[in-house]
Amino acid sequence: MRAGREAPHQVLGRLRFLLQCSECFHRARALPAALCYVPKEVQYKICKDPAAAAAADAACSLLSVWDSPGPARGGKRAARATIEVRKGGCLRATGEEYCNGAGLWVKLSKEQLEEYAGGHGLAEGWVLAQRFGEGGDKLVPVDSVQRMQWQHQTLGVDYRPAVSWEHVVDLTYSMHLGEMPRFIEQDEAAVQKFRSVPPDWSYEHDMELGRFLFDHSEKQLKHVDCTKEHISSIEVSSQTEDCVAAHLTDNLAYTFWESSGPPGQHWVRLKMKKGAIVKRLWLMLDGHSSSYVPRRVAVYGGTLDRLQHLRTVLINENSYQNVCILRDVKGHMPVLEIRFLECRDQGYNVRLQGIKIISFWEWDLILNADMFQPARLVRYPLLEGADADVLYRRAVLIQRFVQLLESVLCYLIPLSEDSIGTFNALRSMKPFLLLSKQSSALIAHCLQSSESTAPRSTPKLYINRLLAREHRANPALDPSCKNAVFTQLYEGLTSSKNNQPLDYRWPLTHTQWWECDFIGEGIIDNGGGFRDSLSDVSEELCPSSGDVPVPLPFFVRTSNQGNSSSDTKDMYVPNPSCKDFPKYEWIGQLMGAALRSKEFLILSLPALVWKQLAAEEVSWSKDFATVDSELVKLLEVLEQVDREAFEFMFGRELTYTTVLSDQRTVELIPNGSNTVVRYEDRREFIRLVQKARLEESKEQVTPSPRAGMAPRGPCSHGKPS
Repeated sequence: MRAGREAPHQVLGRLRFLLQCSECFHRARALPAALCYVPKEVQYKICKDPAAAAAADAACSLLSVWDSPGPARGGKRAARATIEVRKGGCLRATGEEYCNGAGLWVKLSKEQLEEYAGGHGLAEGWVLAQRFGEGGDKLVPVDSVQRMQWQHQTLGVDYRPAVSWEHVVDLTYSMHLGEMPRFIEQDEAAVQKFRSVPPDWSYEHDMELGRFLFDHSEKQLKHVDCTKEHISSIEVSSQTEDCVAAHLTDNLAYTFWESSGPPGQHWVRLKMKKGAIVKRLWLMLDGHSSSYVPRRVAVYGGTLDRLQHLRTVLINENSYQNVCILRDVKGHMPVLEIRFLECRDQGYNVRLQGIKIISFWEWDLILNADMFQPARLVRYPLLEGADADVLYRRAVLIQRFVQLLESVLCYLIPLSEDSIGTFNALRSMKPFLLLSKQSSALIAHCLQSSESTAPRSTPKLYINRLLAREHRANPALDPSCKNAVFTQLYEGLTSSKNNQPLDYRWPLTHTQWWECDFIGEGIIDNGGGFRDSLSDVSEELCPSSGDVPVPLPFFVRTSNQGNSSSDTKDMYVPNPSCKDFPKYEWIGQLMGAALRSKEFLILSLPALVWKQLAAEEVSWSKDFATVDSELVKLLEVLEQVDREAFEFMFGRELTYTTVLSDQRTVELIPNGSNTVVRYEDRREFIRLVQKARLEESKEQVTPSPRAGMAPRGPCSHGKPS
């Protein structure tokens, strides 16, 4: 990865800062004040809306003031006051900002409100700095001329005070020669709001909040076709009787729009709903007649009376399908107009099968408090019931942390399992990498940098699926599992390794890892047989039905499979009794190969196992509940019970033993089966049970000299597969 532009002392300072933040996240402590910095005063200049040119010559601007961040879109709550700001003047406000569905708000203190007539004695006021989806004037932070002149006269022309949290981080945690640069005084109340840790908050809450932000990020929303949702109407320059404008959005392959008129005067006009921002705009061409296919297209955007040229596209002569003509528009444009300047073969009219857009509501692209509505939190139980303002402020801090992490990411990735020193402490922050704009490029880089050359020839294997079906029906008849498809593949590929190494780190273009000849079935494998064999392996490792025996010894059903009330049924965990580590390693290689390719290896594993494979920290109450939720509940009761209830429930029957997932009873201490757990020792017993159960499959999962089953994909353990 390419290094950033930061100076070495700045990079080291940021690394120190990130380590401190990581520790605070991990222990649910107040985050460093530098991350929470908010300046006590900011000057804002009013930028007039170009669409409202008639008001540009007004002698002053009127701003509505609310006693709290005002109504969201469609709200009816009236403003409490109105203040006047003279033309060319600046508005003095605090640095505290708040974003909701209406837009971005800035706060004015009582002292600042008293500077303006009409403050009505409010203790504090909120002004809308930027309105979502509706245009209008904007408040832009600036340094006033008077303030700059005073700073230059008093402190010198090179004086640059720290006015942002990034500057404060760099000045606080980096080494400096000479006098420490000054900060603009911070807003103590706003900083304290950020630093305050919500009651009962934990590291798991922050991780779940990070997952929520990822699930509602632009990269997750961009896969949705929003053509009908975000376009209010479509107008065209002309149309034929049977090929009308409505066909542009009907998603039917056999209909199309066709213009009717002189060449060079054809257009399609999209009127967008308020707040819609277009990220991709495609033309769906109708290639049956070349003369109807546009060759040169221009796109204009803006208000209908002030359209501006955005892009001109020359469409490839060989393109007869979808063509992207616009991408990544920065803001809302009420109208997008597509002008067809020229057709192929000097054609007169244009024919389109359709138009497709991917777009977002402006308020969905910016972190705001209205994101945290109860309906959106249903899939995030740790966040349910939390105050939206609390979640919003915590999410702002996570965004700031990720922004700083991105600036030094090239110095930290890949994080090796064998890393020593303090940098390894950042491993617990890996879930936040999903929020990084560099995450996709980082994964691609790690995959490409660890690729190996594809084999010159594809191994050919002979598989008897008739014998495999017999084994699957009654595994007890063949304890060695030699007839299973899994074993036949493993033995065949092991023998082929004598000719060429199979490391499964092949490029994405290598789509068939082996060729199958199914004995007695007469199938010619052009890829379908290979995929059938992968499907058979998946079914043998983790059967999809709970009513059939497990054909192979590598995984066992979780205790939750017998608990009908659990929402994590049908899961499997590595068998603690199975010591066939070379085959576990091969399973891991197949997992890594599936990760690198578009093939599917369906393994129904609980969150506990996936976290262990990714070297992430696991939680007993949350992660082990996906394996044995009844045991988790039992130990919670045991910890809280009083002495009398303990004696009634357990008497002298509770000993230092526990039952593993393979149904083996193991002793937690020497002679544990004969040692009774006393009431005062119950917490130690709970700790020993948790340790034994969390580590029951450690040999099968964790990389070791005996080659566990870790898939060793990109950035996991530093040994890519």
